[in-house]
Amino acid sequence: MPLRPGPSRQEAAGADRTATAEVPQHGPDTRSRMGSMAEHSTIGILGAGEIGRAVADKAVRHGHEVLIGNSRGPETLKTVVEQLGPKAHAVTAEEAAQPDLVFFAVPFFAVPDLTSLTDWSGKIVVDTTNQFAEANPWRGRYDVGDLTGSEWVAQRLPGARIVKAFNSLFAAFIAADPQHEEGRQVVFYAGDDADAKAAVAALLDQFGFAALDLGGLREGGRLMQLDGPLSARHFLLQDAG
Repeated sequence: MPLRPGPSRQEAAGADRTATAEVPQHGPDTRSRMGSMAEHSTIGILGAGEIGRAVADKAVRHGHEVLIGNSRGPETLKTVVEQLGPKAHAVTAEEAAQPDLVFFAVPFFAVPDLTSLTDWSGKIVVDTTNQFAEANPWRGRYDVGDLTGSEWVAQRLPGARIVKAFNSLFAAFIAADPQHEEGRQVVFYAGDDADAKAAVAALLDQFGFAALDLGGLREGGRLMQLDGPLSARHFLLQDAG
C-alpha cells in the first residue's frame, strides 16, 4: 500500500496534505460491527475542549444522545450544548461517566481525578489523551515509566475496557468531514478487549472514518501515542474499486 508522508505537527494546522493508501474493495466487513452500536445510543464525554466538542458533534449528527461534562460544572457548557443541538446535554462529570461508553477528552494529568466518578468495571472508555505534562500550551511529557499512556490510564480505571483512539489526530481533522474525494480519514485504534474494540470501530465507521486496528494497548499504543511514529500523522484510506 503506497503511502505519502502526512503533515508534521508544525505543518498540520491548515494543511490538507495527507497520505493515501489503496486497499482492496473487499476489505473488512463492517456490517459485523453494526450490532454493537445500538447498545451505545447514549455516549458520555468527559472534557469539552476541541476534541471533546468534535466527538460530540459527530455523535449527535449520527443520532446519539450525548452527555458532556467537565470539571467546572454544567453551567459552563450551556453555549457548547446549544451549538451541538438538542441531543447534547450539559451534565456533571459524574453523570457523564454513567453511560456504558465514555470518551476521555481531558488533559492526561487530569485522568486520576476521574477515577472516583463511577464504578468503571465493564465500561468502554475511549482514551483520546496524550501524555503531555502541562497544558495551555501543551508541553513536557508525563512520566509513565515503561507503560504506554493508555496502560497507565487503565491502571487508574479498574475494570474499564480501554480503547485508544483519536489521540494521533489534530482536533481539526476530527471535526472535519472524514470523507474526502481522495479517501476516508483514518483513525487508528488499539485495545486489549476485542468486544470493546469492535464497538468503538463500529462507532468510527458510523462517523465516516476508516478505522484501523493496531492491536493491543502495548504494541498499538506505542505506535500511536505522543512521540510514536503515527503521532500527528494523518492518512486517507482509498477503497479501490
